[in-house]
Amino acid sequence: MRRRDVLAGAAAAWVAGMGRSVAEAGSVRIARQPSLGHLPLMLMEEQGLLQKAAAARGIPGLQAQYVTLAGGAAMNDALLSGQIQFAAGGVPPLVLLWSKTAGTRLAVKGVAAMNSMPLLMNTNNPKVHRLADFTDRDKIALPAVKVSVQAMFLQMAAEKELGEARRNELDRLTVTLSHPDGMAALLAGNEITAHFTAAPIQELELRRPGIRTVLNTFDILGEPSTFNVVWASTAFAEANPQLYAAFTAALDEAVAAIDADRKAAAQAYVRLARDSSDAGLIGEILSDPQVSFTTTPRAIGRYADFMARTGAIRRGAESWKELFFANVHDKAGS
Repeated sequence: MRRRDVLAGAAAAWVAGMGRSVAEAGSVRIARQPSLGHLPLMLMEEQGLLQKAAAARGIPGLQAQYVTLAGGAAMNDALLSGQIQFAAGGVPPLVLLWSKTAGTRLAVKGVAAMNSMPLLMNTNNPKVHRLADFTDRDKIALPAVKVSVQAMFLQMAAEKELGEARRNELDRLTVTLSHPDGMAALLAGNEITAHFTAAPIQELELRRPGIRTVLNTFDILGEPSTFNVVWASTAFAEANPQLYAAFTAALDEAVAAIDADRKAAAQAYVRLARDSSDAGLIGEILSDPQVSFTTTPRAIGRYADFMARTGAIRRGAESWKELFFANVHDKAGS
């Protein structure tokens, strides 16, 4: 029993000191997801931007490992267990973990946004022009029923079009499928009649005759909105101020590189992602006026307000700045 107590205490101490031990060991792990929105992290890895920024701040030889995780739940589990130090994904997982950890030693917050881009729900059903046209014969594929950012936007759209009492009415039609599997099902023209996805899958679908967009998330919110963000714990950020500063500097550099040369950025994505997209398509997406890569958080308050009002989180926020570290507070966020 005594040995078990000692081991348990040592494990707890290791987890509690995770932020400081990572800096002393000279290593950090960053998690991302496989989509165009994560292009800044892809460039950071390929070009060693984080290591360069860390060396300039007195941390030579930093070991930066980039891992791919599927979905916000996996991101949050890995962050809380100390397996990763930076998580990247949609806004709802950040808002959820911010609410759950507020006032604790971890106190998870956003590091920065990575982009602002619309998510599209495409359909192959010629009878569907708005949400009210869906029937029980339709099935809507999205990354995760109830908990994905697409599922949340579907509820927002239903509330806006059908009324608050019918906010969850379309949930019964949703099916969990990965982005590639959802596209394959939509294009097959069988059970799935709509797919709520993200770039570049949504644009690949629209290349096929008979596929059209029925929902754009910018229309739901009435303004541009952040799709992907990076978040970390306060414990890690405070224990590793130079490493944290190096990360934000590297992210800024990657975002600036995308803006400076969209053609090169498109080629980099195709080279690094190795999905079914091509440089021409990615170039078109990056040139879309609705798509921008930026570290400025946008419409974060709208996400948090909706999640608080529907009971997904226990409290809302008076300002978007409550959900982010101070390094982005001087930006024109919302």
